[in-house]
Amino acid sequence: AGFIKSPLSQKRLTQDSVELYCEAIGNPIPEIQWWFEGNDPNETYAQLWDGARQDRVKINATYNLHSTSTISIANLTGDDSGMYECRASNDPDRNHLSKSPKVKWIRSQANVFVIERPEIATQVTESSGKLILSCNMSAPHPSITGHKWIHREKILEQDENTGAVTSYVIDGKREEHSGIYECVFEGNPQIRGQVNISVAPQVTAYKKSEHGNEGDTGVLTCKNPSFPAVTTWSWYKSGHGLLENASGRYIIKSSGNKTELRILKLDIEQDTGDYFCNGTNSYGTGDATVNLRVRSRLAALWPFLGIVAEVLVLVTIIFIYEKRRKPDEVPDDDDGGSAPLKSNATNHKDKNVRQRNAN
Repeated sequence: AGFIKSPLSQKRLTQDSVELYCEAIGNPIPEIQWWFEGNDPNETYAQLWDGARQDRVKINATYNLHSTSTISIANLTGDDSGMYECRASNDPDRNHLSKSPKVKWIRSQANVFVIERPEIATQVTESSGKLILSCNMSAPHPSITGHKWIHREKILEQDENTGAVTSYVIDGKREEHSGIYECVFEGNPQIRGQVNISVAPQVTAYKKSEHGNEGDTGVLTCKNPSFPAVTTWSWYKSGHGLLENASGRYIIKSSGNKTELRILKLDIEQDTGDYFCNGTNSYGTGDATVNLRVRSRLAALWPFLGIVAEVLVLVTIIFIYEKRRKPDEVPDDDDGGSAPLKSNATNHKDKNVRQRNAN
């Protein structure tokens, strides 16, 4: 057996977690074990098992083309500092209690140093329309190489200062910038603090006006984009009071920063009106208004019926116009008729005139 990846020594803070990785190859595929030796001079190596140290130790191993194993330890304490050893062997007698293996276990070691987490004092102050967030480490740390400010996994600001104090300035009101902000002291290990901007719920309606058809299910939604999350949601209707699931027609579903009211079998007379969603957390309450309009089932046909009516009126006007229209000219008759008769009458009249003149 031989190692193709060995665990790496690491520094961690108390309450953090650590993960060590080991990978071995051989034929047959070797087994991997994890052992630990503490910093106490009288302490000897002891094998680690999945679920050890009050279930803080987790060991995952796979044996396919080669062997891989990962050990992770959560919520670190000072007692977790020490030497961690990855052992691998594919000797058939490796676990025999009375025989020594012909091929000894090969070993790869890594040190884990657990450092006491320093206290970080955080503060939020308001001045001249600005919010000032600050983090102050209780004792200067010799390995600080810079600072970062992070919000929603986005880096807002960073520097390379080595001081134990860092601050970040936000333009605007507290209600506009609530949330969790992290101050990070770069170094080995990295040290993080948390600054919370907390406000009463800033409740808003998903839509200020909702429409529904009679007999269908109406859905009204409210949300709270601020921090911390709402702990209690409630719905009210103007002139009705508190709405509850027990009524049968109302179904309320709420989770964290979102609430939804469903109204079954909408009724024009009973359900039309203003609804109020109210959210409460430890800093206060907030509410929003949603106006619900219920339409008749025939309302969907009104545009079509309007188009049909317009077409009928237009066809009627065209028909009446065609019936009353007079022709501008009398059509000619090529087979004789009025034109030849008109010509003969004219000739006869001209002949009589000439005779009177001769006399």
